Amino acid sequence: MAKIQPASLGLAAELPRHVGIIMDGNGRWAKARGLPRPLGHRAGMERLRGLIQLTSDLGIEALSLYAFSTENWKRPAGEVEALLGLFMEYFRRELEALHANGVCIRTLGEKRAFPQNIQNALAEAEAKTRDNQGLKLNVALNYGSRDEVVRAVNLLMARGEPVDEPALMGALYTAGLPELDLVIRTGGEQRLSNFLLLQAAYAELIFVPDYFPDFSDARYVACLQEFQRRNRRFGNVPG
Repeated sequence: MAKIQPASLGLAAELPRHVGIIMDGNGRWAKARGLPRPLGHRAGMERLRGLIQLTSDLGIEALSLYAFSTENWKRPAGEVEALLGLFMEYFRRELEALHANGVCIRTLGEKRAFPQNIQNALAEAEAKTRDNQGLKLNVALNYGSRDEVVRAVNLLMARGEPVDEPALMGALYTAGLPELDLVIRTGGEQRLSNFLLLQAAYAELIFVPDYFPDFSDARYVACLQEFQRRNRRFGNVPG
């Protein structure tokens, strides 16, 4: 249930059910300030709390965050190590507050590539919040949409099931969630970078110049307002 009435923020009542955010620009945010890239990732992590809280308070059903792609392993070893440490810190620090707020956490991606301590932390977060009825928070970690599709097809074939559209969508990491209505990418780039490609088939796309640590509540609300101004026809001819 919404704790903030959309009208109080200049929003219409009909909000997207599922928002995806490609959290880009942490490293460039740090570089612009003469800081090491890992400090940019930390600044991005600090921004998450307010973003998740506002999404929850507005009563939006699901929020999917692109935190670590399958391609991110190619980054310098020190940066990858710092990112893994931040994942551990985030779930250790925020889990109780997220649970108390009724948030249900799901991780999207192949977790077995991570060190065992991170796998354990992710499993604990999912198990602890599984029955919560609030915001569905999906964190894409070691995730790539093409890999997800291959995994889903192989799963269906192993079960001897037909590979049709309903079965395929049901075998994705996001099974049971509404498809994406809105994808926001921060940092100025204008591409999806292998993020939830099937789920975003009919999503509205908004690209903002702000680096993720600077992606304010006001900018987020402006993106929601822009979403509400768009005419979503889903292939139909306007009446």
